[in-house]
Amino acid sequence: MTVPTPAGPVPLEGQPRKAALAAWIGSALEYYDFFIYGSAAALIFPEIFFDRSDPADATMLSLATFGVAYAARPVGAVFLGHFGDRLGRKKIMVFTLVLMGLSTFLIGCLPTRGQVGTLAPLLLVLCRILQGISAAGEQAGANSMTLEHAPAHRRGWFTSFTLNGTQAGQLLATLVFIPVAALPEDQLLSWGWRIPFWLSITVAVAGYVIRRTLHETPAFARQAATDGVPKLPLVTLLREHGAGVLRVIAGALVASVSTVFTVWALAYATGESVGFDRSGMLWVAALANLVALGAIPLWALLSDRIGRRPVFLTGAAGSAVCMFLYLWAVSTGSYPLTLAVGILTFGIVYSAANAVWPAFYGEMFSTRVRLSGVAVGTQLGFAVAGFAVTFAARIAGPQGDDWFAVALFTAALCLPPVIAAVTARETHRVPTELLGTNRNGASHSSVPTGA
Repeated sequence: MTVPTPAGPVPLEGQPRKAALAAWIGSALEYYDFFIYGSAAALIFPEIFFDRSDPADATMLSLATFGVAYAARPVGAVFLGHFGDRLGRKKIMVFTLVLMGLSTFLIGCLPTRGQVGTLAPLLLVLCRILQGISAAGEQAGANSMTLEHAPAHRRGWFTSFTLNGTQAGQLLATLVFIPVAALPEDQLLSWGWRIPFWLSITVAVAGYVIRRTLHETPAFARQAATDGVPKLPLVTLLREHGAGVLRVIAGALVASVSTVFTVWALAYATGESVGFDRSGMLWVAALANLVALGAIPLWALLSDRIGRRPVFLTGAAGSAVCMFLYLWAVSTGSYPLTLAVGILTFGIVYSAANAVWPAFYGEMFSTRVRLSGVAVGTQLGFAVAGFAVTFAARIAGPQGDDWFAVALFTAALCLPPVIAAVTARETHRVPTELLGTNRNGASHSSVPTGA
């Protein structure tokens, strides 16, 4: 059966496996680029892009550039969400990969502070902004694509491939940085750090090859052919789904666990107060991400059976507790303890929230504004999470070793996600065509909790 559209007939049959594969590979490639910046910001950039006369300030400024991308993401979310809900999911998915690949490659080509002075960090920030704009549309586009192709009873499973790909990208970024970080200091700071960034040029090529044959989603094609697409998706979104957007913003703050774990804790653990070597701590992140690759689909399957809310709550509340355990383990200087608790925190507990949010957030919105809703809501929340590492660096004190204050700060950021989940509607059994509506077809943003 087909639905006629201005562009011709579009198959109603979804491509769930192909969409999930495209989301997984694209997210892995995209977030490889995004996360190699995080490793470099913690380990390399304070040395080559900022004034080292005050090492603590240099580290804080470097971590602030990591957060700059998160500040740019809400702008990218509005822009890419608008075109994604008007032109379709596929175009946005290709565009975001190409933009991320080119901007990351350019970071590897930048001159250092010793070569061009203050121009170097300015160029670094510009490239980082482009990365943020790209990332703003990638997850929302891939998430909308997989959700709308998936069978209604397996939306959690198929949408989890987006975040599974993100974890794979983070794992790949960490593995690439391990041999680079082991180079002699002079080679590392002169040319070695550039290699992971140069490799990202493959993203631009792979993005086109992987996604060019993927069909537009049946849900979007049906929407465009019947009711049409909104001229101003953002206006429609805020008018009809305001409560949903607020819940997604609050829920997305749980990403602070990821940024503090992967960036601030890395800088803390390899600093003078603890003294772990760089490669050892990168292996903690690598093994935690490896475990997450297995945990995410299992949590997603569970959410298809028992619902999104209980799984998300487990991840959000559990992460708040586990961050105290993890940072305490780092402070003891015991590597085996740090490794074990790191895997528990990031590989297992945090993966519960990470696995379910693509379906949980996407199911809060109707097809006509889904990409905008997920993009705008998540990126506003992620903007706070991105700068969490900068606040953590300040909260940690002049010596950067007040881990308890950082753990308390991170746990506080897990409270809004818990509230968002408790007050949200359970949607795992709602048919795809009725998502974002009540039984009468109106917006469900005001549907009471538990409806």
